[in-house]
Amino acid sequence: QVQLVESGGGSVQAGGSLTLSCAASGYTWYMGWFRQSPGKGREGVAARHMRGGGPYYDDSVEGRFAISQENDKDTVHLEMTSLKPADTAIYSCASLSRVVEDVSPLSESEYDSWGQGIQVTVSS
Repeated sequence: QVQLVESGGGSVQAGGSLTLSCAASGYTWYMGWFRQSPGKGREGVAARHMRGGGPYYDDSVEGRFAISQENDKDTVHLEMTSLKPADTAIYSCASLSRVVEDVSPLSESEYDSWGQGIQVTVSS
C-alpha cells in the first residue's frame, strides 16, 4: 500500500492563501484531496490523473483552488486562494494505485490509500 505524507495547512484569515502538499511513496494513478468539516461527510475537493488528464474540482472551489503535480513525481500540491470560513476542515490526501478506467476522481470510494489529514482553519 502506498504511504502518503502530507504537509502544509494551518490557520489563515478569510481571503488568504495556503498550500497543501502530498508525497506518495509509490506509483499513483490518481491523487486527490478531500475534506471533512464537523457534522458533514467527506467531500472531494480536487484531483488529478497522475499520468495525464484533469485536473478535477468541486464546484465550491473551482477558480480558487489549484492542484498541480510536481514534475513527474508522485507528489501533488493544492494551492488554496481566496479562502473562506466555509473552507475550514480537515483535508486528507488520497491516492489510487490500481490502473483502472472510468474513475470518478472526486469520489472517495475510488481511492485505496489515505493520508492522516491536515487541519485548515479560516477565520472571518
